[in-house]
Amino acid sequence: MEILNEIIAKVDAMKDDLIKQRRDIHRHPETGWTEFRTASLVAEKLSSYGYEVLVGEKAVKKDAMMGLPSDEALRNAQKRAVSEGANPDLVEKMTGGLTGVVGIFHFAKPGPVVALRCDMDCNDVTETSDEKHFPNQQGFSSTHEKEMHACGHDGHTTVGLAVAKILSEMKDELAGTFKIIFQPAEEGVRGAHAMAENGVVDDVDYLLGAHFGFKMKHTGDIACDVTGFLATTKFDATFTGKPAHAGAAPEEGRNALLAAACAALNLHAIPRHSAGVSRINVGKLIAGSGRNVVGDKALIQLETRGSTTEINKFMEDEAARILNAAAAMYGVDVEIKKVGGAAGGSNSPELAAFLKDKAKEIGIFKNIVGECDFGASEDFSYFMEKVQSHGGQAAYMMVGAELAAGHHDSHFNFDETALAHSAKMMCYSLSQLLTSKK
Repeated sequence: MEILNEIIAKVDAMKDDLIKQRRDIHRHPETGWTEFRTASLVAEKLSSYGYEVLVGEKAVKKDAMMGLPSDEALRNAQKRAVSEGANPDLVEKMTGGLTGVVGIFHFAKPGPVVALRCDMDCNDVTETSDEKHFPNQQGFSSTHEKEMHACGHDGHTTVGLAVAKILSEMKDELAGTFKIIFQPAEEGVRGAHAMAENGVVDDVDYLLGAHFGFKMKHTGDIACDVTGFLATTKFDATFTGKPAHAGAAPEEGRNALLAAACAALNLHAIPRHSAGVSRINVGKLIAGSGRNVVGDKALIQLETRGSTTEINKFMEDEAARILNAAAAMYGVDVEIKKVGGAAGGSNSPELAAFLKDKAKEIGIFKNIVGECDFGASEDFSYFMEKVQSHGGQAAYMMVGAELAAGHHDSHFNFDETALAHSAKMMCYSLSQLLTSKK
């Protein structure tokens, strides 16, 4: 228990710093692929802790990135990050949205490769101006319009930095290699794929990830056996037809609006899959240009989901077939662009059981739940799938925190007590994996 006591003492000593760091990140939120300030901060701190730090194309595979903002938006985000204190040299290396960061620390003795993943991005949400909102009361609400940490990623990044620092200070007590992955663009499930495809977890034996809240909505709760990650794919389908005067010459037009409408209805007619859960949703349809013009353009934003990657692939293929068929029926063109995605999966049972034991040993969790069905998508699953495919183990936890409002709500905030809870759980679990006995 000597290591556990050491970790508890170290985390308790930095409680005020955890809160300060979380609030700084909360004040400066950055959406997916624009996390230049956050990533710069992370890279500088990791370097100061003695980590080998990978940024830019060393951390992210450029041609595997999905759902990128416009070049102008990226340039503006870079300028803003520098104006808010980001290291300009690091920001330059991240040009084009390459905002992933990997820290690598080698301990003196040989042992396994153990990794922790933390997401950094915020939501496209304007934070409430309600004077009762805790961040407003304490002066750390978002300074950026239409950008807000409304899902707790500011806390995830903060905990990751604390874990990185503490483990580096235990270099003579641990064995193997520790990798810490700070991932951009989790919202919209866009970021993990480009880092996984760059090989950042190809040598990992044990991988951990976590999230505040979700189904653990009380501080002191924890779920260590999370199952049922739904595989998902996000598509933008752009239909292009030919405009014509709707009264004088409608026969000269090619109606993209009707093609999109036809596709939207028939996408929801895809049969559910008998092997497991399957989903499809058309979330947005924008079409046409005027009342008296044959609609020559349309955009559908849709998603598929499945309880396994294979079921989701069935839904993907059927969606593409229907989109192309609707375009052919109305004589228009369609471009289908993949803008996000995640794999299916569940925690490795052995690692989940190990984490439950560690949670009990720490003694701070009042409720350690059994199997917890995620029932949604999170692109941690790309890393999970990669690690499990080569015989490694991966697990995702839900760390309980009292919430002021639901995730992605403009009133969202979480109990900052959970920062220390999560840091203790992560540090202790990782320290017990980072041993030459494994």
